[in-house]
Amino acid sequence: MIILSVYYTPTLNNALFQIETMKVKVGDVAPDFKLLSNARGEVSLSEFRGNKSVVLYFYPKDETMGCTKEACAFRDSYEVFREKGAEVLGVSSDTVDSHKKFAEHRDLSFPLLSDSDGKVRKAYGVSSTLGFLPGRVSYVIDKQGIVKSIFDSQTHPERHITEALKAL
Repeated sequence: MIILSVYYTPTLNNALFQIETMKVKVGDVAPDFKLLSNARGEVSLSEFRGNKSVVLYFYPKDETMGCTKEACAFRDSYEVFREKGAEVLGVSSDTVDSHKKFAEHRDLSFPLLSDSDGKVRKAYGVSSTLGFLPGRVSYVIDKQGIVKSIFDSQTHPERHITEALKAL
């Protein structure tokens, strides 16, 4: 699927066009990865295969208003996810040190993964908002590694939790 986004910039008096390809769709095998975590060294998606579903959520930045609301909502529902046999993994380009501070400050009990070079974000096809703000997208991946649900919303961070729970 190709998405064409048009942004009007009054200062330039023209439109900027951005073409983005969605790489991962519902029904696809989720791309594997290994990323450093705030809590336990490297984490790979394949370590959960056969054992747990995964809620993989990409967010823009630690300690920002929307990202904090989203992370705290995942925290508050974390036991419900665990009871449903799922692990929650948050991903942003922030450093492991930033993730450690964010997790400690907000009492987050699930891993935050550092995608500092953006390769995992790109592999999943997580698009940017307005061409510069990293997207906010959640993927529910079943025990076999198949993407069961995708929810994309920059402006409704707390709905990611509701949508993920529905998909599980």
